[in-house]
Amino acid sequence: MKNKGKIDGKIFLLLITIVLFMGMYIAGIVIFKSKGFAKPQVFLNLFISNAGLIVIAAGMTMVMITGGIDISVGSVVALTCMMLAWMMEIKGTGAVPALLTVLVMGTLFGLAQGFLIAYLKIQPFIVTLAGMFFARGMTAMISQEMISVKNELFLKWAKSKINLTFLGGTVNKKGVVNYPFIYSSVIIALVVLVLVFVVLRYTKFGRTIYAVGGNEQSALMMGLNVKRTKLLVYVINGFLCALGGFLFCLNTCAGFVEQAKGFEMEAIASAVIGGTLLTGGVGNVFGSLFGVLIKGTIETFITFQGTLSSWWTKITIAALLAFFIILQSLFAKAKEK
Repeated sequence: MKNKGKIDGKIFLLLITIVLFMGMYIAGIVIFKSKGFAKPQVFLNLFISNAGLIVIAAGMTMVMITGGIDISVGSVVALTCMMLAWMMEIKGTGAVPALLTVLVMGTLFGLAQGFLIAYLKIQPFIVTLAGMFFARGMTAMISQEMISVKNELFLKWAKSKINLTFLGGTVNKKGVVNYPFIYSSVIIALVVLVLVFVVLRYTKFGRTIYAVGGNEQSALMMGLNVKRTKLLVYVINGFLCALGGFLFCLNTCAGFVEQAKGFEMEAIASAVIGGTLLTGGVGNVFGSLFGVLIKGTIETFITFQGTLSSWWTKITIAALLAFFIILQSLFAKAKEK
């Protein structure tokens, strides 16, 4: 009966997130009907503008399921974008070597943080706080000025549009048919999301991640390698963070010091709103996806409304975060009873 309650609880948290997103989006269609909120492209833009965050939220979900946290991801995204721009524009490196370099860099960054957390048993918050300052500082050391990316191959990647003709098109004033579209970054983000879901749901490593987050002592008694599991999770998270930074850079085509500030909080908020418990042991990457979409929907509301400050996004996300944390607390107490 205990396991059944746990499964029901996880589904309950996920369903609340999905229903909330659907309710918000339907409300947007009703309120902003005259402004074209119901157009397919408006929905697709949620994925286009948040492709990088989707990947990073997937990595954050894995980390949080183990009972950890990573507040360095925003700074790593900034460092990734700056490295890409600096290597391609200042050093003349090709787009492919630059991409491979930042992916290796992100993986090594995750390895270093994971080693400190798993084997030296330093608190994840302290380790990743240091990582946040280090990555942001390194970004400033590379260049304090914005570097725009003009590499032809990189810009080709950034503009690789995929028309979704099955959704129907609209004819503009010049008689040209425009179809709803996505960019290749969205495909990459969704593929990563599915892969992480499969790893967590259907592999021994994924089950170990849940076991470690659920009760570390029990995991040790079952003979599971807790240290190695935590290390691998942070290594994967570092890789996904660099990949998410690359997708983020495809949107901005530039690197600058202040880039992606607060991105770590958006990733954590998306995971929590998606049903990932802060105490570990429970989480679903598709829930985190809906958390990202909720954040994107709020931003779209503000854009369509036209007069509200963009800070309302953070205020609303803060309110939702508080609501879901309270909900998690009530869920945990009900489970204890």
